[in-house]
Amino acid sequence: MKSNKAAHKKLYIIRHAKSSWDDMYLPDFERPLNKRGENDAPNMGQRLAMKAVKPCLIISSPANRALTTAKVISTKIGYPVSNIIEEEKLYHATTGTIKALLSRVDDEHGTVMIFGHNPGLTYLINEISDFNLDNLPTSAVCGIEFEIDSWKDILNTRGHQFYYDYPKSQQ
Repeated sequence: MKSNKAAHKKLYIIRHAKSSWDDMYLPDFERPLNKRGENDAPNMGQRLAMKAVKPCLIISSPANRALTTAKVISTKIGYPVSNIIEEEKLYHATTGTIKALLSRVDDEHGTVMIFGHNPGLTYLINEISDFNLDNLPTSAVCGIEFEIDSWKDILNTRGHQFYYDYPKSQQ
């Protein structure tokens, strides 16, 4: 017997950790984390682990700074790094691109985590949730819950922000 209550999907949106600008000739895509980023990413991963956050699926921009952040946080929360899906379209993506990507996620995945870049992630949060955010800081995590059965419904549904944390918050 099927319940009338909609299923819940959870989305964790994470901006890459602080990146280095030391080598101004290095292509943007290849920029590594700086010292602060190298400290913030594992710290945020530990905070997520303490909250028992367990995504079914992690999708990351393949840019060095985003993928490194995804790998560090994955390790802290016990998600196999080898299972991270690298998605080129997340590199400096628009909200439309990110929503289209999410709408194709298999519905068996109840909790999804994405790693990417601003301004797209900040715009996405404002567009798909009740959370009004000026800027998603580096290494910040925003969790949005949707009362939907299918990820396809993310194209025309607004969710509720249930989690927000960033390195300089008082956690």
